[in-house]
Amino acid sequence: MGYLGRGLGWVARRPRQWLFGLIPAFITLLLFGTGLFFLGIHAGDLARWITPFAGDWSSGLRSVVRLVVALAIFGSAAFLAIVLFTAVTLLVGQPFYESIAVRVEESRGGAPREREVPLITKIRRAVMDSVVIALMALAFGVLFFALGFVPVLGQTVVPVLAACVTGFFLTGELTAIALERRGLPRKHRFALLRRHWLLTVGFGAATVVLFLIPLGAVVAMPGAVAGATLLARERLAPSAGEASAPDVPRGPAQRT
Repeated sequence: MGYLGRGLGWVARRPRQWLFGLIPAFITLLLFGTGLFFLGIHAGDLARWITPFAGDWSSGLRSVVRLVVALAIFGSAAFLAIVLFTAVTLLVGQPFYESIAVRVEESRGGAPREREVPLITKIRRAVMDSVVIALMALAFGVLFFALGFVPVLGQTVVPVLAACVTGFFLTGELTAIALERRGLPRKHRFALLRRHWLLTVGFGAATVVLFLIPLGAVVAMPGAVAGATLLARERLAPSAGEASAPDVPRGPAQRT
């Protein structure tokens, strides 16, 4: 959670970087927001379509069951949207967030030299990573959808578990830029995150809560990228000889 706060503080001291990072997040928000809006309108119809067996039940019981199903549908979609929002935003805004990540590293003593990789290869890797993470998130989404029908646990424990799992995937997406710069492919990145799972979930779950605030995902996205870069640099895969100099605000001539 502290790294998220530090990332938000970093962009707060550099408003041009914050505004720069809002562009891809706003574009993605329009796409996902429109989809969730129409899903919310038709969630009741989907619930009725999924539960034809409840047609002969008493009106009270039928309404309760279909309400739970509609909420489970929308909740699962929101879970996927939060995970995929970051993946799609980072994919759309790769040049934006890579620039922010590099500037964060430079403010802490220098960024590792970027490995020479053809642009088409970088795009292919980014797309493949997004697809793999989307499939994993979909699998968890189906699981949480089913668990949402469990009385009491489905309305208390399951949402907390969903936030933690979403947070793990979010951290994986947000730290990808800094860790890829250090030569770690997706398989090695997630192995690293699993070894530091408490740190990973703590950062990610805090980000999930922030993203659940209306427009929070857009406003906080640049800060989340900055915080994840600091997290990756200092705790996950620090390079030999990298300094962890304090993030001292720079003068007007240096600030970008």
